[in-house]
Amino acid sequence: MLRRTIAAIGIAAVLAVTGCASAAPERRDTGIAMFQWTWDAIAAECPTLGEAGVAWVLTSPPQEHVDGASVGTGSDGSEWWWSYQPVSYRVESRLGTRDELAAMTAACDEAGVDVYADAVINHMAGVGSGTGWAGTPFEHYRYPSTGGAAVYDRADFHDCDRTPDDDIDAYREPFVIQHCELEDLADLATESEHVRATIGAYLDDLLSLGVDGFRIDAAKHIDPDDVAAIVAALPEGTPVISEVIRGAGEPVQPEQYTAFSTVWEFGWAERVGAFVHDGSARALADLSPASYGLLEEQARTFIVNHDTERNDATLSYRDGAELSAATAVMLASDDGMPTLYSGYAFSDRDQGPQLEPDGSVSDASCTGEEHPDVVAGDGWADRAWVCQHRWPGTLGLVAWRSRVVDAPLTAVEAHTRDGMLGAAVSYARGSTGLAVVNVSEHRLVLAVPTALPDGMYCDAARPGCVRIGVEDGEAGIALEPWQAVAIDRFTRP
Repeated sequence: MLRRTIAAIGIAAVLAVTGCASAAPERRDTGIAMFQWTWDAIAAECPTLGEAGVAWVLTSPPQEHVDGASVGTGSDGSEWWWSYQPVSYRVESRLGTRDELAAMTAACDEAGVDVYADAVINHMAGVGSGTGWAGTPFEHYRYPSTGGAAVYDRADFHDCDRTPDDDIDAYREPFVIQHCELEDLADLATESEHVRATIGAYLDDLLSLGVDGFRIDAAKHIDPDDVAAIVAALPEGTPVISEVIRGAGEPVQPEQYTAFSTVWEFGWAERVGAFVHDGSARALADLSPASYGLLEEQARTFIVNHDTERNDATLSYRDGAELSAATAVMLASDDGMPTLYSGYAFSDRDQGPQLEPDGSVSDASCTGEEHPDVVAGDGWADRAWVCQHRWPGTLGLVAWRSRVVDAPLTAVEAHTRDGMLGAAVSYARGSTGLAVVNVSEHRLVLAVPTALPDGMYCDAARPGCVRIGVEDGEAGIALEPWQAVAIDRFTRP
């Protein structure tokens, strides 16, 4: 369901900014997870993303979820995870209405950006009773029909009968992982034809509203055969990403889901972040998907997502310039299809985004006026929109990647200076492009080998046309701490 892979207006805008002498071929494969962004805010951002060569955006869950203030747990309903507790499959949430979602997908389509929805189909809500955001009353294991929404009763849920509360108590057996409850969330019997049909109707409804693809939330907790059956019922070619966190020694692994979907490699994100933090350029130069057991064709890479930034498993916005450098490594590498992340600041892992008086989420703002110095990585007020995808250089690197990604990666090399502190890693794509990332807090001046023809080039990671010279097969590059530089044969002054 990829409706548009190249937007002519986006190509023209990128060429105008970089001062290209000739039109470049373009293939888009970079996405952005826009965590807790409203439909209106995504719609407003899509023209900028399309111009930069972003292929797709991932929304937070669009279905009706628990109104946290209605369940009597002392919650004020502001926590982010209420979005992941479905009450019905009505497309009404605190992120926007059904009509607003349809308007957003149309706006993004016009900009050449596809929309993937976060599909929560492993479970329903995890509280005893309450009311949904759109007014649907519910009880645990009973979710009555409202306005044509799903009907589930006790028979539609697993009863694993392994622990007193039916919760997952250990990750030793596939049965426990995929039939017991994840923190009391009512676990759907996805082997049931009725459950599969109900989920399928929901996904088809989202497709009818212009959604192009899906992230299957908590796919690790659904039997691969069940996910495969649900995916098989979608229109052929619908992009699907299964969320399967790799755990050492665990029986459920990402490879079990790659026959019918792509998967993110969490181990890659953890290692890249650690290597950048430690300035380990040599380790970065030796990265490959095979190092983490993942089939390369089905790999998707990322540096941070909404879970890992809350459990300190990867770098986060608080790491400032280190996160920018790691993002540049991801965009320059050839280890999988990259996913950026854009969220908000928090001091408590449960903290949700800024809300309006009616409880709906406030539209994200990426003007930069209210944001601190991203290089420092601190000073963020709780709930402020961090807009990591707008940090200096990031969208320029996305545009650079779209121009060079089809050129083979011919060399990945670590660079250190004898007798000096500092290290960098370079990515050469033959005579098509070159990227260099400083993974240290020291300024570096390097002569980097390249097959690009001699002459001057514009740095794609900086606005305007900051010139980089190539002479006798070497690019002369000065790098500030954590800075990235990227040039290609289409960015000649």
